[in-house]
Amino acid sequence: MDKLQIGMFSFFTGAGFLDLGFEACGFIPLAANEIDANFARVYRYSREKMGLKLPKFGLQEESVTDFLDEQARRDWLHKCIDESSRSFDFVGFVGGPPCPDFSVAGKQAGSQGKHGHLSQVYIDAIREFRPDFFVFENVKGLLKTARHRAFFDSLVRQVQQAGYATDWRLLNSLWYGVAQDRERVILFGVRKDRLKQRAIQGECHLAEVPWEARQAETVDDIGTIPWPDRHPFRENGKLQKPKSVPEELTVEYWFRKNSVDVHPNATDFFIPRAGLEKMKRFDEGDDSKKCYKRLHRWRYSPTAAYGSNEVHLHPYKPRRLSVAEALAIQSLPKVFELPPDISLSAKFKTIGNGVPYLLAKGVAETFRDFLEKEGEA
Repeated sequence: MDKLQIGMFSFFTGAGFLDLGFEACGFIPLAANEIDANFARVYRYSREKMGLKLPKFGLQEESVTDFLDEQARRDWLHKCIDESSRSFDFVGFVGGPPCPDFSVAGKQAGSQGKHGHLSQVYIDAIREFRPDFFVFENVKGLLKTARHRAFFDSLVRQVQQAGYATDWRLLNSLWYGVAQDRERVILFGVRKDRLKQRAIQGECHLAEVPWEARQAETVDDIGTIPWPDRHPFRENGKLQKPKSVPEELTVEYWFRKNSVDVHPNATDFFIPRAGLEKMKRFDEGDDSKKCYKRLHRWRYSPTAAYGSNEVHLHPYKPRRLSVAEALAIQSLPKVFELPPDISLSAKFKTIGNGVPYLLAKGVAETFRDFLEKEGEA
């Protein structure tokens, strides 16, 4: 059997980390959507550097709501999807609506927040344009309070009532080989009229999505590893890797893998006007504080959040992480780089908002496996 041809329309694209993971698994980008000018700039620049063309229907720098509220934009997207459906076996939507309003560390504004309502907008777009499948990515905070969980459950019910069978999981990037403790909710849906009956369990639940098949590690495996704790900070000091620690899940492994010292973004890091001596007092591996967190070279990183209230320090250098190092922690290919003409704050925001590349790739492989198996039936 020939390999399935699967096309995707990407929404809330950001710099394209999620898209890259799906592209690596053979999903063909047909259109991307991003309203933030800096994110869009990185998307275009990084693809040019990697030798990747823009999607067939381009990068649309506008709000997702425009495709629902403006008739001309709605008609255009319907036309693009209809045209693509004649050339592809499946055409789907992939997107991760902005999530700070659901973040555990955020203000918990939820669906009423500045960005929280965009999750509903994305679901409305799925119901309006009826792609063959969709992927919805968001933070674990959607599950952590009764109010947020009720909102998430309502989103799932809405797509099910619109004719989709769904399944979802809370996944950790560590399980896919990312040296970062980052959990994400992944919701997957397929239109029931595109499925064989055996793929649907009950009325609207997808059966046998192979969530674990592409995971390199499990929570049990990672939890039993005797990770190193803390060591006194020594500038450029040497520290041998414990034999029991899997190297590929460590910060140092990714720094070396991505050649961060010679990467084009190697010198992109904040130089403090004050507080340098305070930084030096934090042990390597002391990530217990809310603000300063010094990474351990032979351990994975906390969630890559690089805002003003959370400062990640280099394991053995007296400074904050560089852009190149942050990209490595997001498991991006070493050829991925950010443009020199956006601010440092914008660069770190871009990185922190993205989905780790290997998590995206693992999720894409999972869904392709499911669709391929369905196509064989």
